[in-house]
Amino acid sequence: MKNIIIYKLNPLYLILEELSTELDYNIIYGDNEQSLNDKIKNLNNLLIITDRKYLNVDNQIILNNCPINILKLVERINIELLKLQFNNQSRIKINNYTIDLNSREIANNINKIKLTEKEIDIIIYLSKSKNVVSIKELQDKVWSYRFNIETHTVETHIYRLRKKFLNSFKDDKFIINEKYGYQIK
Repeated sequence: MKNIIIYKLNPLYLILEELSTELDYNIIYGDNEQSLNDKIKNLNNLLIITDRKYLNVDNQIILNNCPINILKLVERINIELLKLQFNNQSRIKINNYTIDLNSREIANNINKIKLTEKEIDIIIYLSKSKNVVSIKELQDKVWSYRFNIETHTVETHIYRLRKKFLNSFKDDKFIINEKYGYQIK
């Protein structure tokens, strides 16, 4: 469900609440910072509409040019919600890391690093497998190699990827080298 929090704009809340049967939003009113913080903690997929930036929340529409055409506001809300949905779908959580597919970055709470598209493909494939993944399987599934050729492409990519994790995150256990291949636990 899409959640719209109207913060300290009671007239706007009343208008949108009246239109709520025509809108696909859960409309919530907040009048103080504590109640707003409580609502933010318990809700996903939310957008805050306010008259000035109050918090360090990315998903805000700041209305400082009032009056505003209500149809234009609804259009702007829909655009912001679509952006939010797109951004949420582009993030993948793996262990203590979050991959942002749009920016091709992986981050933990402290650092982030750039990844190549192939590195992202490797990480995602390994993370979805519950078993050790062989070099041959990575060649087939990530590189689409269909022939039994001798190449060290997989080993080279894994080596560089593990080195990035060690240097940036001090993590030498993210991709584990097993006897018959690689694994992310």
